[in-house]
Formats: sequence, C-alpha cells, structure tokens
Amino acid sequence: MIDFRSDTVTRPTPAMRQAMYEAEVGDDFYGDDVSVNLLQDSAAELLGFDAALFVPSGTQANLLALMSHCERGDEYICGQLAHNYRFEGGGAAVLGSIQPQPLANQADGTIALDDIRAAIKPDDVHFARTRLISLENTIGGKVLPQAYLAQAQQLAFHHRLKIHLDGARLANAAVASGCEMADLAQYFDSVSLCLSKGLGAPVGSLLLGDEKLIAKARRWRKMLGGAMRQAGILAAAGQVALTQHVARLAEDHDNAALLARELAQIEGLAVDLSQVQTNMVFVSLTGAHADSPAYQLKLARFLRDQGILITPEASIRLVTHLDISREDILYTISQFKVFMQQQH
Repeated sequence: MIDFRSDTVTRPTPAMRQAMYEAEVGDDFYGDDVSVNLLQDSAAELLGFDAALFVPSGTQANLLALMSHCERGDEYICGQLAHNYRFEGGGAAVLGSIQPQPLANQADGTIALDDIRAAIKPDDVHFARTRLISLENTIGGKVLPQAYLAQAQQLAFHHRLKIHLDGARLANAAVASGCEMADLAQYFDSVSLCLSKGLGAPVGSLLLGDEKLIAKARRWRKMLGGAMRQAGILAAAGQVALTQHVARLAEDHDNAALLARELAQIEGLAVDLSQVQTNMVFVSLTGAHADSPAYQLKLARFLRDQGILITPEASIRLVTHLDISREDILYTISQFKVFMQQQH
C-alpha cells in the first residue's frame, strides 16, 4: 500500500535492521547500554545541547519537558494547533498538573508575540504561574522563520520564562531552511526530536537540554514507565535515522511539492501551494459534496482499492516519506484524476 496517512508508517530500512541486529546493548536503566549512550551523545552534540534522553515516543518527550520545566500549578503557553495541546491526551494537565494556555496560531504557524506577552500572568495568587513557552517546528508542515525563533527567545528571556521546542519534525524544518538542526535548536532551553516520523526509525524520540533538565526528565521517565532495559536495539535504528536520513528528507519535500502542484490542477480539488513547505500536502475537496462524510469515505475507499491509503476528511492531509517513491506520487495523481473524472 502507498500510505499517505502519516510519516510514522515507515518500515525499518535494511540498514536499520542490520544495525539493530548488531547493536551492542546493556541495561539502560543503569546507564549501561552502549548504543543508547551513543545515540544520546551524538544527538546532544549534533543539536548543540549538554545532554539528551532517549524515550519511547514524542508524546513522552514533550510531557517530560513540560514536567521538568514546570511544577504543579504552573502554566505553559502554546498554540491552539500545538501537538502537545491538542493531540497528546492532555497529559500536561492530567499527569503534571500543568495548565496549558493555548493561543491562536497565525497562518504561518507562529504565535503572535504580542499575544504571548498579553497571556503571561502577573505574579498574583489568583493566577497560575507562567513558566514556559512551547513552540512547534514544523507545524502543519510549515517552517517557523528563524528570525521569529530569535524574537521568541528574547521575549522568553525578558520575562524570565523557559522556552521549549516540539521539534518532532525539526529535521524537515532544517532541510527546508537550508541549515543545520542546531541552527534552529539554539533558541530553546529544550527540544524534542522524533526519530520515528520523517527520519524513519521504528520507535523513539529524544529530549535534549542541559544536564539538570535531563536529570529531572530521567526521573520523570522512570515514573511514567518509559525507562527501558536493553533499548540499544531500538537506539541503533535511531542512530541510522539521525546520521543517514536527514539530508534525504529533501526527496520527500520534492515529492510533496509535485503532488501538490498536480492535484491543484484537478477539478474538484483545491490546494494552497503556499502552505506546502515540507512533506505535507493539505487537499480540500470542493463542490456540492465536499462536506459530506459519505463522499470523503467514497474517495478513501476508491483509493484504497487502488492501493493508496488516506484519511477521509474534507481537508485531506497527505504526508510523504521514505516509503513513497516518485513513481508512487505519479500513480497517486493519476488515481485522483480517475476518481474526480468519474464524479463529473
């Protein structure tokens, strides 16, 4: 199947499987796993941090960051579209007793700095204590401008706040910006980086920060059940992802751009090409039946019968990744055309 539902669906490459087979392992709870230690040290050096922590998922990496920066009754400021606000089960509030303060995301994915300033609570017992600003890059496939990141860092410093980056797809942002991940990560006190999205590892994320933050996160990881034993088998695949799969993300971006341009020309579909910056394409159905769940499901079932998987919605998110080739893109375009021609 050609699976556009997410870039989390990739399967380990032969190089990853070989690395996993050969991985030198130990008990990571005791700090003895050589492969985990190598991954953590490599990531910290690559992104410019003192330390890193290998964890099972991006959701846990973000939660550990929030719980390590904030105490009970504290607050973090984020975007309404932020993954750690909308799609992570409310973990900060449920498990950390941390209040989210979501603000509107602008069209480019940023949060207006004036909105952030206005949301910072005064030092008063009536209010939660604002402790942290959390941004996401990429967000909805869009890259936050580097100048904005510098301004957000200055704002956080001025108000004595910490600043965290949900960098699940930070590698995509760096490749699209023509820079290194460290160039984008330098503005943050902590960064989460997912290895199992565009980078293609089967499992795992990293949390990066200073030694004090990572020591605190390590304790929370144990409490949350995220401490693994011979985790080097997984870390070995993550090492391949980190060292061999960053530059190739440009192929996914090129495939997404081609897909967007061609689908935008098909009657019954609409694509805002200005919003296609990395590996995500949002395709809107148009016409009288666009908002009909039955029509959306009809399209999804047709494509599935042709070997293509999508999530049926009025605005369909198509995500390119290492398991989707240029030939797959061209075939998918042809099948969208066939379906739409049958409807008119």
